[in-house]
Amino acid sequence: MSPAGALVFNALVWGTSWWPMRQFAAHGLHPLWATAIIYLVVVAVLLVATPRALAQALRTPALWVLMLAAGATNATFNWAMVVGDVVRVVLLFYLMPLWTVLLARVLLNEPVTRHAAMRVTLALLGAAVVLWPAGSGLDALPLPRSLPDWLGLVGGVAFALNNVMLRREARRSEAGLSMAMFLGGAVVCAPLAAAMAATGAVPWPLPPQAGWAVGVLVMAALYLAGNLSLQYGAARLPANVTSVVMLTEVVFAAGSALVLGGGELTAQLLLGGGLILGAALMSAFGRDAAD
Repeated sequence: MSPAGALVFNALVWGTSWWPMRQFAAHGLHPLWATAIIYLVVVAVLLVATPRALAQALRTPALWVLMLAAGATNATFNWAMVVGDVVRVVLLFYLMPLWTVLLARVLLNEPVTRHAAMRVTLALLGAAVVLWPAGSGLDALPLPRSLPDWLGLVGGVAFALNNVMLRREARRSEAGLSMAMFLGGAVVCAPLAAAMAATGAVPWPLPPQAGWAVGVLVMAALYLAGNLSLQYGAARLPANVTSVVMLTEVVFAAGSALVLGGGELTAQLLLGGGLILGAALMSAFGRDAAD
């Protein structure tokens, strides 16, 4: 498989993952539980393949931050895709360039250049359009008004932190980084699901059923293959090319949602989404160093 093809495969896995998550929910398995179980399966596979990776992840404080970021990304993204409009959620999630600029300034000491400020402004305009209450006047505030909106936004922040930490810790082994990210999906989602189940906010998982047990194994294999494909493609292509190819995730998510009834595309979402994706493209082809 070509490097670009590997990246497209990863985008396809994540862009269409909302559908199996909704099938798990239909069988009584909340997306938090589903994510935790899937990632535990992947961690078990990684332990067999690269047993030293767990020790590296556990003894490196910086990788704890990556764990939390990756876990929060998966918890919020998968949950939002199940309970919200897929198109709207994925657009809010891809406000990532906005959060990346801010986090890179704090964690990597990168300057906020003119180009970076431009894409932050573009992303904010896009977010305002997406969040603007339908039928409201100019006096309405474009703020998140539902659980899926908040989950999509928080997921984008967590994803930006995940990517900044990957850049910060690039010298670590790929096995250690992968272990940290997959372990994060389990250690964040499982306690959160248990705490919410204890209060009755989400149901406890039912005993394993053929309806979702096989699906969990399939998704674990797909997530692992997607992660390996991402590492393979990103290591062989320029960063700007990787960023652009990864935007195909939005296409896969929106397209599959429109076909399978997971969301709808309105003029408002088209305009806001165009601005958000424009900010993402600016981050891919930007010349910050020259500002």
